[in-house]
Amino acid sequence: MEPSDFVHLHVHSDFSLLDGSCRLKDLVDQAKKFKMSHLGITDHGNLFGVIKFYKVARAAGLTPVLGMEGYLAGGSRFERARTDTGKNAYHITLIAETNEGFSNLIKLSSAAYLEGFYYRPRMDKELLRKWGKGLICFSGCLSGEVICTLRQKGREAAIATIEEYREIFGQDNFFLEIMHNGIDAQNEANKALIELSRETGVGLIATNDVHYVKPEDRNAQDIMLCISTSKIQSDDSRFRMSSDDLYLRSGQDMASLFSHVPEALENTRVVAERCNVEIDFTQRHLPAFTAPDGLGSEEYFLQLCREGVDRLYPAGGDEVEERLKYETDIIIKMGFVDYFLIVWDFIDYARSQGIPVGPGRGSAAGSIVAYSLGITKIDPLQYGLLFERFLNAERISMPDIDIDFCKDGREHVIDYVNNKYGAENVAQIITFGTMAAKGVLKDVGRVLDIPLPDVEAISKKIPTGPGVTLIEALKQDAELRTLRKSSPANEQLFNVALRIEGCSRHTSVHAAGVVITDCPLTERVPLYKNGDSITTQWTMDTIEELGLLKMDFLGLRTLTILNKACQNVQQTKGIDIDVDELPLDDPDAYKLMAMGDTSGIFQLESDGMRRLLRKLKPDCFEDVIAVLALYRPGPLGAEMDETYWKRKHGHEKVTYLHELLEEILGESFGVILYQEQVMRIAARLGSFTLNEADSLRKAMG
Repeated sequence: MEPSDFVHLHVHSDFSLLDGSCRLKDLVDQAKKFKMSHLGITDHGNLFGVIKFYKVARAAGLTPVLGMEGYLAGGSRFERARTDTGKNAYHITLIAETNEGFSNLIKLSSAAYLEGFYYRPRMDKELLRKWGKGLICFSGCLSGEVICTLRQKGREAAIATIEEYREIFGQDNFFLEIMHNGIDAQNEANKALIELSRETGVGLIATNDVHYVKPEDRNAQDIMLCISTSKIQSDDSRFRMSSDDLYLRSGQDMASLFSHVPEALENTRVVAERCNVEIDFTQRHLPAFTAPDGLGSEEYFLQLCREGVDRLYPAGGDEVEERLKYETDIIIKMGFVDYFLIVWDFIDYARSQGIPVGPGRGSAAGSIVAYSLGITKIDPLQYGLLFERFLNAERISMPDIDIDFCKDGREHVIDYVNNKYGAENVAQIITFGTMAAKGVLKDVGRVLDIPLPDVEAISKKIPTGPGVTLIEALKQDAELRTLRKSSPANEQLFNVALRIEGCSRHTSVHAAGVVITDCPLTERVPLYKNGDSITTQWTMDTIEELGLLKMDFLGLRTLTILNKACQNVQQTKGIDIDVDELPLDDPDAYKLMAMGDTSGIFQLESDGMRRLLRKLKPDCFEDVIAVLALYRPGPLGAEMDETYWKRKHGHEKVTYLHELLEEILGESFGVILYQEQVMRIAARLGSFTLNEADSLRKAMG
């Protein structure tokens, strides 16, 4: 066997939260450096990172092997009792051999969280028997049941345990796992496992229980453990790993360590080559909408659109009819009828219950179908909004409609969706907090017991904003580089922080995201439970990539405030106010904006925004739209705001790069301000179709 034929099949990424420190790309890059062709991932009790790992590994030319190190209750998962060998739970390594095995791994992980959680997400042998098909099982580390039974009950009991696992998973699907980690107890266990293998005929497999990528990452991983347990590193009584060798060893190293049992090395290749899980990113799994009165969903969709258009455009006209037919034809062709009906339905429910709903945001405002269904309240024809920016027939992707609900009523809408589609088909979506630049300095500083004022002084020098990294901050700030080298403590602080920056730190619930599936969630997505909160184990991006329906139910406090203000006016003045019917040409409102008197007004209340309002002096609704587009980092950095207000007030001549642009950019005084303008320019000057122009817009973004 060539050393490069060895495959690591017991690996913890940073998704083994604050336990593994391996960032996925670092893992894959190191495996590539060792000329390995396969690589496994087996995070503690979860499948958080498997899809991202699958994509990163495939992109690098590696074959990903998907698995999990599970926790196994000694008896029933429903019983909160220690195992009969004194453990809270045994460890077990599970690898998906087939797509069915991966599906079963999803079910096992979900049940471990939802039914068996006790300190850890625990499964039991009842579940293994039910969902063990398509899985390959290793006996695990020193906390595995075989080793624990051997040490506590003796050889005969250990053999009985081995036979039970072999019976559950199949003759060739259970292996005895041996490691070389420098722990005396592990060395003794290896000897016993080799003997048991020869006696029972169960194969051996060599792993290294990887927790960090390189030997020099050992200290950084230890500090992550301290962050997890809220301890300082110098505390002698704290938990620490028993081995200093849990890194991604080369094939040569593994071949040297296990030269006396070459079959344990060869079996890593055998198992890896048996694993052929294929993740399908081309399918869509939309739930079906049941229309009333026996109508088909397409027929009902067209009926609702017709009713909405007749109500909103009483004068009709060719432009309206052509746009409606164009959009409905594309929506039907792309298979998104049920999507629009689902969104229409829960928005209609919200309005029927008096729950305020926002007028619409983002690209969905470019759809006359969304407008006719009441999903948005913005006329796309009046404002020249393009459907292709929302739904591109040449670049198949799921529609994405963000919906604002009154913060107080949002949960009622989610409850409605739960009841309509079944609680087992609906869940909120997980997010992962990561060790970002400022936060990782503070975390590491606490563990190293560096005085808080010293760490605060350093972290304040890190720029604030999304995407800011320590390495970039150090490149750009000479003073920060000097601080780093000013003391051994600071040098260690930065060195460790740089090694673990970007690692996943904790889970939370996405503020808006909800997934609705066409079948019980656990058929497609692993679930996670933290306290009373149940979410998916995969993030919003992964949910969308897998073709599942993701909705954003945004809770907007401003809608709540507006609703209460209208209620107060009705109660005190007897006047009913319909926010949707308020005029957009009220001169007094624009006077307040021109003075910058916008405290408490959504999106217009920051100091910078108020300064811009005083310069621009908006006097129509189009100016308000422009202000919101201008007050972003890109336009501000290019001083487009200055150009806009000076041209609006005649302080600067309005010019166009080409005479054909005047019709497109006239509303914004020659400034390219909106994404629709980019698309129209590409269509006018480059003869792009609007779908092609949208692809260009996306590429530019």
